[in-house]
Amino acid sequence: MVMISDESYRRLFRDLLKAYYEDVFEEKIEEVLDKEELDKARFAKLISSLCGVDVKYSNNFAEDIKRAIETYKGSNKVVVNVNSCVRDCVEIDGRTICQNACPFDAIIIGKDTLGVEINIETCVDCGLCVDLCHNKNFVDKIEFMPLIEALRGNKKVIAAVAPAIVGQFGENVSMGQIRAGLKKIGFADMVEVGFFADMLTIKEAVEFDRHILREKDFMLSSCCCPIWVGMIKGKFHELIKYTSPSISPMIAAGKVIKKLDPECKVVFIGPCVAKKAEAKAEDLKDAIDYVLTFTELKDIFHVLDINLEELHEELSSQYASKGGRIYGRIGGVSIAVEDAVRNMFPDKTDIFTSEQASGIKECKKMLEDTLKGEIKVSFLEGMGCDGGCVGGPKTLIPKEKGKEMVDSFGEESKVKISTNNRVMNEFLKGLGIENLEDFNCKEKIEIFERKL
Repeated sequence: MVMISDESYRRLFRDLLKAYYEDVFEEKIEEVLDKEELDKARFAKLISSLCGVDVKYSNNFAEDIKRAIETYKGSNKVVVNVNSCVRDCVEIDGRTICQNACPFDAIIIGKDTLGVEINIETCVDCGLCVDLCHNKNFVDKIEFMPLIEALRGNKKVIAAVAPAIVGQFGENVSMGQIRAGLKKIGFADMVEVGFFADMLTIKEAVEFDRHILREKDFMLSSCCCPIWVGMIKGKFHELIKYTSPSISPMIAAGKVIKKLDPECKVVFIGPCVAKKAEAKAEDLKDAIDYVLTFTELKDIFHVLDINLEELHEELSSQYASKGGRIYGRIGGVSIAVEDAVRNMFPDKTDIFTSEQASGIKECKKMLEDTLKGEIKVSFLEGMGCDGGCVGGPKTLIPKEKGKEMVDSFGEESKVKISTNNRVMNEFLKGLGIENLEDFNCKEKIEIFERKL
């Protein structure tokens, strides 16, 4: 049975990545597997996940996995069940920790009474089991090695970073230094996803004006969180009609960038596993090519000996407003949309009331209370992680510090409200959206919508 700690898991990723860059990858894999005590088939599954591919163990495993990376065409599944559960994972009620944590009831007891399996039909690859399982029975695929091939090619590759990234690599590390670090890896440039959140803020403000006509009306938002959206789609179907059909800022970043430059690839860098799954959703999968987490990026910087604090800043105009930048913490979406409503539809200001929920338990309760008619606000915001994206499982700093850094970075923006973002308006013209009124035109904002 494969037993591996989180630190050992990350060390193995770094070792494999270093070997890949040094062109001794196949030799390294053979060295790792050349241990008699290992269950080679299971450990090969772990290695395959660390390389972002699906390759079964064979006598030619090292060669097969190298070929799979070089010819990578994408993978539909993110979370992989590497191992069976062990007895210390079972809680008092007889269910495992991961079973109790899964909001989609996607983890089931298998044929072995101590083992678990993922129900492919109900699993949405949110990654909560990955975060909770200290024995690494569940892991998420890391797509950086296939990405290396794209970075080495002639394609322009853009890094789109989540608002929660500020402060993750050190309180004194600037966004300009993060951009410089990403360019050293091979990215052509870095953009703030908060800039695209500004576009969605306006869209949702327009939706609010359209749907909220009386005090008892309400709408559900926080298009940025795939777990929240997944809960509504999977467990609370009755509320879909009240839910904004907006894509997330991540998806908007990919769609807009590719609309303006169809030849480039877009890589999202964020704080959770769920974003990897969102990027692969059938109706969204062409927007984002790869997803990396903050912890993965930290390991990549480590392997490539990139010390962000020592780098000269790669400066670029920062276009995101305060509203777009605070999407990274719970309450940020509500504040941004309320400010936009106040600016665009002042007559609706008095009926904009909001409530937020973060973490699975709070989100579930909010949705249940909404079905019961016990929620008395007009705008509901939910995020699957405690504290919002700053509390994501792949963050590097405590959520309290993350919120502080996000709020501070928001205050630094020269643009306070998304509706006043003149640079964004120029980008929108490239999409055929000439003014804010065009957000009322279904055809013109089609790029920002999905069918729930």
